[in-house]
Amino acid sequence: MNSIKNPSLFPSGKRKIEWVQKHMPLLSGIESDFKKSRPFEGMRIALSIHLEAKTAYLCKVLAAGGAEMYVTGSNPLSTQDDVAAALVHDGLNVFAWHKASPDEYTEHLRSVIRSKPNIIIDDGGDLVNLIHNEFPDYLSNVLGGCEETTTGIIRLVSMAKENALKMPMIAVNNARCKYLFDNRYGTGQSVWDGINRTTNLIVAGKKVVVAGYGWCGKGVAMRAKGFSAQVIITEIDPIKAMEAKMDGFDVMPMEEAAKIGDFFVTVTGCKDVITEKDFKHMKDGAVLCNAGHFNVEINLDQLSALAVRTFEQRNNIRGYEMQDGRVISVLAEGRLVNLAAGDGHPAEIMDMSFAIQALCAEYIANHHDKLKLSVNDVPEEIDRKVALRKLESWGLSIDKLSAEQEKYINSWNV
Repeated sequence: MNSIKNPSLFPSGKRKIEWVQKHMPLLSGIESDFKKSRPFEGMRIALSIHLEAKTAYLCKVLAAGGAEMYVTGSNPLSTQDDVAAALVHDGLNVFAWHKASPDEYTEHLRSVIRSKPNIIIDDGGDLVNLIHNEFPDYLSNVLGGCEETTTGIIRLVSMAKENALKMPMIAVNNARCKYLFDNRYGTGQSVWDGINRTTNLIVAGKKVVVAGYGWCGKGVAMRAKGFSAQVIITEIDPIKAMEAKMDGFDVMPMEEAAKIGDFFVTVTGCKDVITEKDFKHMKDGAVLCNAGHFNVEINLDQLSALAVRTFEQRNNIRGYEMQDGRVISVLAEGRLVNLAAGDGHPAEIMDMSFAIQALCAEYIANHHDKLKLSVNDVPEEIDRKVALRKLESWGLSIDKLSAEQEKYINSWNV
């Protein structure tokens, strides 16, 4: 039995899926391959990724490969009810709705785990965490899983170090065709899509504080620079801080940046990145948002405690009025601003990321016995295959090494 908000919304969701499908040639090619090879015949796949049109198309591609799909979201605010309805209309099992409460969200996760999945596709580690803690008897059914994002891989690595991980996982996020493009160009564009459509404020000439200079932070900073903002980076890693400085950005601790920033974007994967000591120094009208997976980077409990009142300023913007009259604005409840206040990454970017997901799931189905009971890298041949297919979709070709060059570059005695 499905658990969605409104099945009658499916026509709108269907149109969204058809739109992204036209811009995802890699997944379309994989769908054609899967229809012939049926790598998931007789298998159940549990998937928890932000439930919007691009994810829906990934689900349909996996179903075309024979999988019985059990689908939920990975964030209560990123689920689109019409897309969920479209998947149900197409015969998939869906458990998700927009603005699910914490209890409802967890119950949706439980619902997909109760299918006793053979493959898990996760975004942030919630499914993996749940099956280990609440459904350990189901682990024997699991051949392996894929993890989409940095935060989830951090959790998996921690589990593996403590010998708590009882299933092989493939770190999709660590594929070059994922982090170099999805994390940098996808996050960079979609975060500002979410900020701009939600605030309708000018970015040019403003001071934008980006917390974290990993690949996602690089993308957010690069796009802010393109909007003619003055970009400030806060970091804990001295090497990344040097990178930011040499990329032309100011670098300082958050406590200093808090005094001068107009926009704040957290992209760290850690908690308590912006806290009480920072809120006390912020300008009237400062705008805060988060682009990390979980809504723990901005400490909203501390901000609420400081506020004399909170109020809705605009759709997806909550104002926190301080005792001195300053108002600090928080977008999308501190959740992922690009999905909770936007449509997520562009379709062409997710075409690569979800192509890796689909091919890694196929690899698990066919070669799970080759995976170690830990966090596994994406096989190099998958990364390369996706890159070559993407170039082909753009009408581009590249050079190849001659036999003599191959011998030279792989020799030590030249």
